[in-house]
This record gives sequence, C-alpha cells and structure tokens, in this order.
Amino acid sequence: MKLILRSIANEFIKSFSFKKFELYQNFCDKLIEIETAAAATLITENEEINSWELEKLKLILEKYNIKFSNIYSRNRETVLSGKSLKINSTFLNIKDLKNQSPPGPLSLKKDILHKGTVRSGDRISSNGDLFIMGDVNPGAIISANNNVYVWGKLFGIAFAGKNGNKNASIASLYLNPLQLRICGIVAIGPKDKPKDKYPEVAILEDNKIVIKPYLLNNRLL
Repeated sequence: MKLILRSIANEFIKSFSFKKFELYQNFCDKLIEIETAAAATLITENEEINSWELEKLKLILEKYNIKFSNIYSRNRETVLSGKSLKINSTFLNIKDLKNQSPPGPLSLKKDILHKGTVRSGDRISSNGDLFIMGDVNPGAIISANNNVYVWGKLFGIAFAGKNGNKNASIASLYLNPLQLRICGIVAIGPKDKPKDKYPEVAILEDNKIVIKPYLLNNRLL
C-alpha cells in the first residue's frame, strides 16, 4: 500500500509505504516537510477501507495543504467508500496498479516548468530551476533550490537558493513581489511599481538582495 504525493504540476514529491492502512499515521509527522501544494494518491490492493477511515486521512492531508485526489484499489468496497467522499476512486487490476507507482529516482526531473497563472494560495516548488510561464499572483508562493524565472508578472513570494546556493537568482518580466528570499536572505518587495520596461533579476551581493536589469550575453533579454 502506498500514498504518493505529487505537485500541482504533477511532479513526484514523495511516497510512503505501509502494510496496513492505519499505519499511514506513522508518517503524518513527515507531511510538514511538504512545502508546496500537493495532491495525494492512495494505492491499495485487497484491503477494505471504510469511508470513516478515508475521511480521517483526508482531513489530515488537508491540514497540510494536500488534496486527497485519487484512490486506486482492487477492493470494490474501498472504491465505493472513496466515491462517497467525492474522491476520484478507480477499481484496477494488479497490472494497472503497478503502473500507478512513482518513478524511480533516476527518472525524476529536477527542473519544473509551469504554464499558466499561479493563483493566490498556490505553492510550487522545484528541486532544480523553476520556470513559470505566466503571472504569479499575490498570495502565491514559488520556490526552487536553484533559480526562479517568471515569464510574466511576479506579485507573490519567490524563494531561490533553498539548498544554500548563493548564486541563485529570481528573474521576472515584471518584478514587483510581496517578498523575495535568496539563500535565507529576505527582502520586502518595493512599494512603487517597476518603472523600467525590461526584465529584472534579483541576486545576492554582500549578503543583500539587489535588483538589476536581466542581461543575456551583454544584452537585455
């Protein structure tokens, strides 16, 4: 039995394995480590799980901003219990269940590309670079171990260099965030709107976040 967590961009985050359903509670303290909005998929074979038990797990996941989105099971009662809670629940055979397993470590992508607006309350995190093709609204949080690129307007909170990378940067076509963080250094966004009509990038200089024109090969991008 597995509980698989994926980001809203459908990137694998983490999975938990347990022999019996109630043992998922042993992993609940680790859910606090999930920094981004996520969706959870429960994969089980023959165990019958009632709606009360599933609802308890659903409430725990919601506490950590994780949506209980899917159940795949060989047990029809478990599938019916999931449907009663409006969880997308599917009856699958053994072969199909194996196809739902998370990818191995070598196949995981470090960089994430998200197309579309990142809305208030959304969180997107990357183990490498994060590319946003759209706007980041106030109330949204985006983060990456390396660099953050927003090909749109950045109004929310952006965090680069989560893994301690002091060379990480945050670039945007319109840089007007609520807050910027690079490698633990925090800066509040400017009160005035950007006056210049070119992309800008935030970098670390002397342990301070500074904003400069975004240059590529000595030209404005």
